[in-house]
Amino acid sequence: MTHVIEAPRTEDAESLGPVQLRAWLQTYPHEEAGVDERWIREHRGSSATEEGIAQWREFIVAAKQRPDLLFCRVVRSGTEIVGFLCGRRDDMVVLGPMYLLDEAQGKGVGGRMMSEFLAWAGSAPMRLWVTEYNERAVRFYERYGFKATGEREIWRGRLPNVRMIRDSTSSDSLG
Repeated sequence: MTHVIEAPRTEDAESLGPVQLRAWLQTYPHEEAGVDERWIREHRGSSATEEGIAQWREFIVAAKQRPDLLFCRVVRSGTEIVGFLCGRRDDMVVLGPMYLLDEAQGKGVGGRMMSEFLAWAGSAPMRLWVTEYNERAVRFYERYGFKATGEREIWRGRLPNVRMIRDSTSSDSLG
């Protein structure tokens, strides 16, 4: 199946929260950290509610109005959204969230999304948070010049995240 990457339409808000929740359920369960399906649904389930959908709709509209400050791309497989990458510009460019469902991984789609994001960001310094035990994501970001800073946070008391940055002198790796 071909994966198409494009700017989201307003009606895509109804899919983005549920896709984000599915990606969390596929990616983050971790016994040692105490992160299980119940915990994920408790802390990220709101992304799939009417309120979460409304927040996605607001972000999509804002990104259309201010494409210089907000970035968002969705990945479609047929009519289904199977991933997305969003970001924003403030004192640095912030990458996130970025998710691909399991069935879309390993096909070069993440690299294509990252290339579009890096083109949008230009030479600006960038930062992101990534879950420490999500080694596949850490390696992915490292291929694009991101480096761990040593800064850590424990999100909602359980999810161990590490800060990664990409300075303005990093070369645009093609992954």
